[in-house]
Amino acid sequence: MMDKALMGLSKIKQIMGMLAGLAVLQALFIIGQAYTLATVITHLWEGNSMQGQGIWLASFFVIFLARHGVTWIRNHLLDQYAAKQAQVLRKQLLEKIFRVGPSIVQDKGTGNMTTMALEGVNQVENYIHLILVKMMNLMIIPWIILAFIFYLDIRSGVILIFIYPLIILFMVILGYAAQAKADRQYASFQILANHFIDSLRGMDTLKMFGISKRYGKSIYKTSEAFRKSTISTLKIAILSSFALDFFTTLSVAIVAVMLGLRLLNGVVFLFPALTVLILAPEYFLPIRDFSADYHATLDGKNAMAAIREVLETPETVTEPIEVPLWDESSTLGLEQVSLDYDGQKALESIQFTAKGYQKIGVIGMSGSGKSTLMNILSGFLMPKSGSVMLNDQPLANFAQEDWQKQLLYIPQNPYIFQLSLRENLTFYTPDATDAEVLQAVEVVGLTALVAELPDGLETQLGGGARTLSGGQAQRIALARAFLDHSRKVLVFDEPTAHLDIETEIEIKEGMLPLMENRLVFFATHRLHWMHQMDQIIVLKEGKIVEMGTFDELVQRQDHFYDLTKQMRGDSDV
Repeated sequence: MMDKALMGLSKIKQIMGMLAGLAVLQALFIIGQAYTLATVITHLWEGNSMQGQGIWLASFFVIFLARHGVTWIRNHLLDQYAAKQAQVLRKQLLEKIFRVGPSIVQDKGTGNMTTMALEGVNQVENYIHLILVKMMNLMIIPWIILAFIFYLDIRSGVILIFIYPLIILFMVILGYAAQAKADRQYASFQILANHFIDSLRGMDTLKMFGISKRYGKSIYKTSEAFRKSTISTLKIAILSSFALDFFTTLSVAIVAVMLGLRLLNGVVFLFPALTVLILAPEYFLPIRDFSADYHATLDGKNAMAAIREVLETPETVTEPIEVPLWDESSTLGLEQVSLDYDGQKALESIQFTAKGYQKIGVIGMSGSGKSTLMNILSGFLMPKSGSVMLNDQPLANFAQEDWQKQLLYIPQNPYIFQLSLRENLTFYTPDATDAEVLQAVEVVGLTALVAELPDGLETQLGGGARTLSGGQAQRIALARAFLDHSRKVLVFDEPTAHLDIETEIEIKEGMLPLMENRLVFFATHRLHWMHQMDQIIVLKEGKIVEMGTFDELVQRQDHFYDLTKQMRGDSDV
């Protein structure tokens, strides 16, 4: 019922101690309410005047206000605590994603990670608030009330204590069924989130090939599966709530009937019978409250388990090493570097060196390992074996802050922030002057876009504001790189994969000047880029099968030559 990870939250023992104290107070106030109310009714039944009950009525209302005051204080403190822990958890999750890099997002799915960081953390916040108070009330309040009921009437206490384990057993059985349903529902939600985001990101490509409707039907089927799993979970939730209400109401009715019969026979007095009858529903109230919110806590529990799984994902911790700035004499090397994905070789025995300022093209068919190699060079992935070198200095991997500060990484789908065009362009160089921004705009071919925007460089992008094409987004990423003169290492991971050839040729004119006086790693499956590369690495099934200049590789008529023949039908060859 309660995730053990909750005990790892900061100040959890103090919070639970506070909740235990408030639960004891609430139980005493519940007993006080019942006692004063039963006293007033008994006195009136005995023929006493209403005026003489003033002190007892005042006591009842004071205790009533005190009980709800305790509830308000408890909820207020828990709101603050749950919100703070959710904030910490979201920060830990985002820091983990940034440390590990895109590999964990690719593994878990973009949609899943997005919903986990937003809605998932909110569900955990709700879970922390609900489960702590429900569990503490369930463990304390019924037993204090039961002790007082035994003091008043032993037979009623026996009936109540006999029924309680049966209700708990019933809850456990339904709880396991609900847990299985909730697990399937959460899994369906993860699939739906990933499927929707991936289809949305590739919508332009899907429309281009005329298969967007097919994927629309696929999203519909996935959403229907999620809807059915949700309805199935709700059925269990409604059934369990109905059954619990039925059994608790029946239990109170049994107590009432037994008390009524004994009252008629003169075995029990009115005051204890009335007090027990008032307290019986309160005795079952904590378990009814727990049951009512149990299915809501399951969502939070599943979300918390998923977040903990991400946070506990192993990552290689390396000692920071001072890495000098890259210049003409700097060297980089990979020696027998290998990496596995789910037991399959993604890269195997990769070995090459780079020196100074040069342009290195990495080419191969889809699935050959290009993106994996780019992620290793960027420090986002850790090689399973082999070694890497910077200036003849051995490193465990490239996840070094001093190295990553020198990188400009441009992926296939650059991110456009919900900011103005100027702020997007100067995201990494906020001190860039207007003249520098306009020069970057001209170099990457964004002049026409700026001219047509209503507010020019101050036009807001994203978030329902101005939308951009893939080519325009890519030009903005290039302009960011153009404005940052301090970083001397460029890593391109198929930056033009989703662009048409005409747009790519236009962007190419703006990209080539960026590559001067820098170390460039350019992964692509477009052959026309290879003419501008100083060295070409040909990848096949995770291995380097050939290396050399463009002319050397063509003359050999080996792997690169075969690759050109496979791609001969492309207009960009």
